[in-house]
Amino acid sequence: MKKIMLVGAVGTGKTTLTQRLKGQEISYHKTQAIQFEDVVIDTPGEFTQRRQYYSALQVTSTEADVVGLLQSVGESFDTFPPGFSSMFSCPSIGIITKVDLAENEEEVKFAELSLLNAGAVKVFKVSSTENEGIQEVLDYLKKEEK
Repeated sequence: MKKIMLVGAVGTGKTTLTQRLKGQEISYHKTQAIQFEDVVIDTPGEFTQRRQYYSALQVTSTEADVVGLLQSVGESFDTFPPGFSSMFSCPSIGIITKVDLAENEEEVKFAELSLLNAGAVKVFKVSSTENEGIQEVLDYLKKEEK
């Protein structure tokens, strides 16, 4: 299984997605430091929101096979600048979180375009609380690259 590093703004759902991917019960706690799990690296949202931490993300990504760029629906801003994923040596996928909270399809499309502009090669739509789209992400992580 590929090891994924989750990157996104504070409150995007990185820790909740980590728990769901690992089959754990969902419980909220604020990630204060980079947390290395067996196949998931959970990063603090501040590392995405403050440029001075980009180098920490870049160095940490060397431990991952893929970077997951997370953006939740309803965010009216681009979480990542265009080409953000180019700083990583491994591929990046986009993960739109909290799709169950979308008020309209435009919110989902905005998040998808933002993630594609950041350099995601594929975009997944998930709701960790409703367990939607989680299996698709797991299948991607389990799939062997050719």
